[in-house]
Amino acid sequence: MAGGYMGKVLRIDLSRKKTEEQSFSEEICRKFIGGSGLGAKILYDETNSGTDPFSPENPLIFMAGPTANTLIPTSGRHAVVSRSPLTGVFGESDAGGTWGAKLKQAGFDGIVLTGKAQTPTYLWIQDGKVEFRDASHIWGKDTYEIDPILKSETQKTATVAAIGPAGEKLTLLAGIVHDGRDARIAGRCGLGAVMGSKNLKAIVVQGSNKTSVARPEELAASVKDLLPTILESSKTFGNLGTSGGVPTHESMGNFPLQNWRLGRWEEGAKKISGAAMAETILVRKYHCRQCPIGCGREVKVDKGLYAGVEGAGPEYETMGTLGGMCLVDNLEAIAMANELCNRYGLDTISVGGVIAFAMECYENGLLNKKDADGIDLTWGNHEALVAVVKKIGKREGIGELLGKGVRKASQEIGGIAPEFAMHVKGLELPAHDPRAYFGAALAFATSARGACHLSAWTMGFERGLTMPEVGADGRVTRWEVEGKAKFVADCQYMMGMYDSMKLCKFIAFGGIKLSHGLKWFNQVTGWDMDLPEFFKTGERLFNLKRLINVRWGVSRKDDTLPLRFLTHKRVGPGITEVHLPPLGKLLSDYYEYNGWDELGIPRPEKIKELGL
Repeated sequence: MAGGYMGKVLRIDLSRKKTEEQSFSEEICRKFIGGSGLGAKILYDETNSGTDPFSPENPLIFMAGPTANTLIPTSGRHAVVSRSPLTGVFGESDAGGTWGAKLKQAGFDGIVLTGKAQTPTYLWIQDGKVEFRDASHIWGKDTYEIDPILKSETQKTATVAAIGPAGEKLTLLAGIVHDGRDARIAGRCGLGAVMGSKNLKAIVVQGSNKTSVARPEELAASVKDLLPTILESSKTFGNLGTSGGVPTHESMGNFPLQNWRLGRWEEGAKKISGAAMAETILVRKYHCRQCPIGCGREVKVDKGLYAGVEGAGPEYETMGTLGGMCLVDNLEAIAMANELCNRYGLDTISVGGVIAFAMECYENGLLNKKDADGIDLTWGNHEALVAVVKKIGKREGIGELLGKGVRKASQEIGGIAPEFAMHVKGLELPAHDPRAYFGAALAFATSARGACHLSAWTMGFERGLTMPEVGADGRVTRWEVEGKAKFVADCQYMMGMYDSMKLCKFIAFGGIKLSHGLKWFNQVTGWDMDLPEFFKTGERLFNLKRLINVRWGVSRKDDTLPLRFLTHKRVGPGITEVHLPPLGKLLSDYYEYNGWDELGIPRPEKIKELGL
C-alpha cells in the first residue's frame, strides 16, 4: 500500500450496530486519492436516482486524505460527503482542526455510515475499536456543552465531531462541529441534518497509530526548507485572520452588502474587520493541526448586551453574511450570532444568507412583524439578527421557515420572494460577489455542491496571488473573458485534488505553489505523479461529481446565477465600475474545454478517457 494510507475504511451500519472494514486497492487510491474524491466514488457507487437524503440508505461519509497526520503544513483537514438535504444534489463539506488526523491515528482513512440508530447514539473509536454508546443524556445539548462531557467519558485528548440541536431537528442548514469551542465546522450543504436523521449525535476519535511516509527524510527536509517562507509570507494573514481582508474586499466590490444590492459600506466594513477584532474582543489565535499560519480567532465579550461570548470568533465568510449581508456593523452581535451557530451546529454562510433574504422580504411587505414572531427584521438590526439565529437553531416560529434555506423559503412565501433568494442549486452564496470576479461567477455556477468559493478558489489568483501551474502569473484580470473558462476549470481540477489530498487552500498565502504540494504528496505516497497526471486526476474527480449530479437531474439549467448578478448593478454612492458576467459565453467555453455537451453533461468519450 502507498504511504499516507492506513489501508482501511470503517463501515458502520447504525441500524444493526454492525461494523466492518473495507480496503481499497492502490490503483483505486491513485485514481480517487481520498477526501472528497474517494468520498464521491463511494457516494456514486452506493446511491441511485431515488436515494432520499434522509433515508437510512444515504451514506454519510467522513474521509481524511493521504497527507493528513503527516508533517505537511495545513494538512489537518477532512471531508464529509453525502446527498445534501438542502440542495438534493452532491453534498460536500470540509473542516480543519484535529479530527481528521485523529481518525487516522485511530487506524482509519475514513468512515462510511449507513442505517439509523434506534435511539440517540454516539460512537467512540479508538485504535481500531468501535463502541456504540448511548447519547440520550447529551441529546438536546449544544456542541460546546457536550465536548467536555464526551471527553470525560472517553479520553481527555480525544477529538469530537458533533451535531447540535439544529442537526437533531433536521434543520436543513445544520452542519457538523469539530474541536469544541475551537469550532471547526463542516457547515455547508446541511450534512449535520443527515447525521441527525441517523440518530447519531457525535463521533469521538483517538488513537496511537502513525501514518506511514514513503520518503520521510526527504519530506522533513523539504518542509523545514519551506517553513520560513510560509511563516513570513502569511504573517499578516495569520495576525488578522481571514476577516483581515474585509475592508479590501469591500473596496473591490467583492463584499456582500444588503443581500447583494448595496455598492459601498466603507465605515461598516471597518467596524467588523479583523483589525477591529484584534483591537477589541480577540483573545488569541489558534491553529488547525500542522498549520503554521493560524487563522483561527478566539474571542471573548465580557460586557454589554452580548456578554458571555467565548470561543471561536467569526471569520471572513461570517463577517460577510451575518454582517455585510444584513448591514449589521455591531461586532459583538456578530460574535454572538456566530457562537450561537457554532453551538446549535449551523452554517453561518447559509444562516446569514437566509436572514438577509428575510430582511428584504420584510422590506417589501412579503413578511410582517407577526410572521417574524414580533422581530423587527429591518436592515442593520443586530438584536433581530441574534434573535432569528436562535429561532433557526431551535427550529421554531420564523426559524422553521428560514431553516429550510432561501430556495424553499422563497417558494413557500411566494410572490416575488424568489427574486430575493440568492442561491445556486439551492445553496446560499458565500461572501464573494460574482460581479467582482468573472472567474468566481463561472465557478459558483458550475460547482458541484452549488454556490462555492472553494471549489475553484479563483479570486485569490485574480487579484494577485500567483500559481503558474494554472496560468496565474499575476496578470489574470478580474473581468477578462477570453481564456477564463480554461482557467476556472484548471483551478477546479487543482482544488479538487487539494480537497482529496486534504491540503488547505490558504497555503497559497504562504507562497506555496502546486509544484511544492505535489512534491510533498509524492514524498508521502512514494508515487511519481507529475503535473499532467495530477490535473487528469483532478479532472476525473470533478467529472465524477458532475456525473453524480446528472443522475439527480442537474444540467445547464442549473449552472446559473441569480438574476441579480446577471442583470442588476450594485447601487449607492461610491460605485465606479459595474461589470455583469457574460455567463452564457463563459459556460459554452467551459463546457467545450471540459468535454461536455451544451447541456453540461460529460460526453461518453470524456467519461471513457477519464476511466469512469
